[in-house]
Amino acid sequence: MINRSFYISGLLVLCGLTFAGRAAAVETRGHVKLQATSVDIPADSLLQDAGADPANDGNLELRINLGGRDGGWQWQADYQLIARQGDRLELQRQFPALDFGAAAIPQDDTRLFDLTRVISEGDDRATVHRLDRLYVGHSSAKAVLKFGRQAVSWGNGLIYNPVDFFNPFDPAALDTEYKTGDDMLYGQYLFDSGDDLQALWVIRRDADGGVTRDVASFAAKYHGFASAGEYDLLLAEHYGDRVAAIGGAVDAAGAVWHGDFMLTDTGDENVASAVLNWSYSWVAWNRNMSGAIEYYHNGFGIDDGDYGPVALAANPQLVERIRRGELFTLAKHYLAATATLEMTPLWLLTATLFDNLDDHSRLLQVYARHDLTQDSKLLLAINLPAGSDGSEFGGIDSGIPGRPLATGNSLFAELAWYF
Repeated sequence: MINRSFYISGLLVLCGLTFAGRAAAVETRGHVKLQATSVDIPADSLLQDAGADPANDGNLELRINLGGRDGGWQWQADYQLIARQGDRLELQRQFPALDFGAAAIPQDDTRLFDLTRVISEGDDRATVHRLDRLYVGHSSAKAVLKFGRQAVSWGNGLIYNPVDFFNPFDPAALDTEYKTGDDMLYGQYLFDSGDDLQALWVIRRDADGGVTRDVASFAAKYHGFASAGEYDLLLAEHYGDRVAAIGGAVDAAGAVWHGDFMLTDTGDENVASAVLNWSYSWVAWNRNMSGAIEYYHNGFGIDDGDYGPVALAANPQLVERIRRGELFTLAKHYLAATATLEMTPLWLLTATLFDNLDDHSRLLQVYARHDLTQDSKLLLAINLPAGSDGSEFGGIDSGIPGRPLATGNSLFAELAWYF
């Protein structure tokens, strides 16, 4: 599997270098990011047994993006060097069912191409390098076709996005600059009306390393324009499930409404998920402001607030989607609100509240983004979860009475330099 993977990826690299040699210029850009995180561990949390309170982490990421174009042909190769050390990485390995965000290291175990290599590894540290983008493509006035590692984002959710099931971001993620790529064949056709049709085939490997339809994704999305807005129609087969979705956006009274309704046929049942949001911008205190309110219904979620081991075992469809990184929520009903204040043109202050309507737990996230120079940015954030033991944000039941799997307040800082 590995030899074949590197053989095919090597052909992509050679194609890219060939185009680069013929192109007038190769675009080179990238960044270096330094991140620091500190997470408080409540005294009754089972995570205290790991001996880390607070859980502190330091991360470094170097990304170099190379791309070129020759006529209608194009290529892209994005290299990543990731070095992470700290307590959350160790906790993530001890409790793989929990989400520790940036602590996880991208893996290529199920992707068509194995483009990740471990340089060094320990209990609380890991250094890897990988290719997060590697594709060749051809475009004309109306059509685009690309093959290789790339990223696609669909859906109309602003915070929660059920239609975006190809490596979506955690709703509470702070660094959403680059989505993790998947190995796929992607095509797009533009109609004279301005509508477009997109289609893709995400190629994956199963646990035995075989390329099978059971773990692949096939999807097509039609994006059209109506008199008062836009609409999307989607049909897909994803890990053997059949998916249909309809969504769109419309302007109303100076605000914008977005929404999606998705129906998944798992073979045993039909599961409905939906998102609806309202966004608006205005001026207050002589400063630009924007805000949004969003309701999310997770059809695979649990509505009684019981997320203990027995309850999760009884909901394999939910657990599988969390394991695959498609879902990050446990309950059925959520309400989120966000507001951004432009303190200065280079300094944005944002507050977002995530509210689990089923167990009445919540997470308040406040962060500031500051452009220090033309090529550098600083991001500072604080996360404040609240909820009773057993709730999603208060700490889910571990199966041991009085010892929830809980994390407390956390601080995050990121300094990025771009070149």
